Amino acid sequence: MARAVVDDEPRMTPGARRILEVATRLFYRDGIHAVGVDTIAAESGVTKRTLYDRFGSKDTLVAAYLRRRHQVWWERFERRIDEADPPRALVVFDAYLDDSTMVSRGCAFVNAAAELPRDHAAYAVIREHKQAVRERLAELVAEDVDDAAEARDIAEHLFLLAEGAIVHHGLDDSRDAMAAARRIATELLPRTKSRRRRPR
Repeated sequence: MARAVVDDEPRMTPGARRILEVATRLFYRDGIHAVGVDTIAAESGVTKRTLYDRFGSKDTLVAAYLRRRHQVWWERFERRIDEADPPRALVVFDAYLDDSTMVSRGCAFVNAAAELPRDHAAYAVIREHKQAVRERLAELVAEDVDDAAEARDIAEHLFLLAEGAIVHHGLDDSRDAMAAARRIATELLPRTKSRRRRPR
């Protein structure tokens, strides 16, 4: 199974979790560059010194924000996979459609990538998240496609469809693009040569 990005939150103090919750909300809503540590500290009810004691730097906090964002989304994604009927690869579109509050401004990882230099500590989290989604999709498509090369090709098409749709959703806050991407994905999947029962 594709691995998820490591989540450090269970080891955090309550104060650090509160800071991360506030940063997660503000970074996604307003943008990483637009939100300073003064604002995060004030809304968290802590001093800047406490924030730096817990995270060391804003860059580290940004990386923690993206890891948390990944973890929340990934857990919901896996739950939907467990509950889905074949073809389970379509779940990636359902996850984005259902989580409309999480993706009201598009993909948090694409947004962050547009703001951060590639040598930023958080950029590795962005890459890991996207690679994890790509690999999980490949596993799901392979449940229904016998030919390995064909399965990889379909999985890549589905990944790019989902990515394009979530970016478009961030532009106009409409579910139409994701719904259309799901319909196209459904048309791609009937090329499968065999159907397997989903594992229980």
